[in-house]
Amino acid sequence: MSRITVRTPVLTLRADGTTRRPDTLAAEEPLELRVNGSALSVTMRTPGNDIELAHGFLLTEGVIGAREDISAGRYCDGVDDQGRNTYNVLNMTLAPGVALPDTGVERNFYTTSSCGVCGKAALDAVRLASRFDVGTDFAVTAEVLGALPDALRARQRVFQATGGLHAAALFDASGELLVVREDVGRHNAVDKAIGWAVMSERVPLHDAGLLVSGRASFELVQKATMAGIPMLAAISAPSSLAVELAAERDMSLIGFLRGGEMNVYAGEKRISLP
Repeated sequence: MSRITVRTPVLTLRADGTTRRPDTLAAEEPLELRVNGSALSVTMRTPGNDIELAHGFLLTEGVIGAREDISAGRYCDGVDDQGRNTYNVLNMTLAPGVALPDTGVERNFYTTSSCGVCGKAALDAVRLASRFDVGTDFAVTAEVLGALPDALRARQRVFQATGGLHAAALFDASGELLVVREDVGRHNAVDKAIGWAVMSERVPLHDAGLLVSGRASFELVQKATMAGIPMLAAISAPSSLAVELAAERDMSLIGFLRGGEMNVYAGEKRISLP
């Protein structure tokens, strides 16, 4: 299997001199996702949890709606110059009766680790109609939300070693983190977490919120709505389009969640205020 981290020599400069030492970096490799043998997407990701990534991506892109829509997933045809499998090509086979994704001119499934929405043909092309409404009964206290960043940081094992990964987590109303996933791409981390939920048959996620370690972009709000998630909380800022979409879909959106303080941009009805 591919490595999650790699070691590389580095020259460190400080006021008192220089040091040569090995450094640990987050691995970044391409993953080609195929559906029924046909190439659909290439994303730059941190290897690991690739099957979850595929399930989450296919759900948040509207291709599948549940675990049973996938009949098989396997690595294939990705070999290096020594003929060894690189585990960078993954083929997902749809269950009988599940429609193939539309790969026409209106959608471009090429993504990068830094920006998933880049490369989409137009903004309207990513305003997908979710199979699920966001849940209406989910509610948390401000105290629970304030404790989430520290809980997430404590479980970011690869970030602690590299300082170079985004994280996404699903949390319940009590603040328990149900799953934590890391990746060089914030959208990949979200797809991995949602993919875990798909494979655990927990979608739609009406009883959970989504926590992300960075900013809240339009695409992350869209991914959450596609999984029926009623709340997205971000350590950093949301974008204007993220706020617009969250309000449009009746989702709760929290930004700048730090040190017990936060900004509520939409859906304050789900937060019990002090």
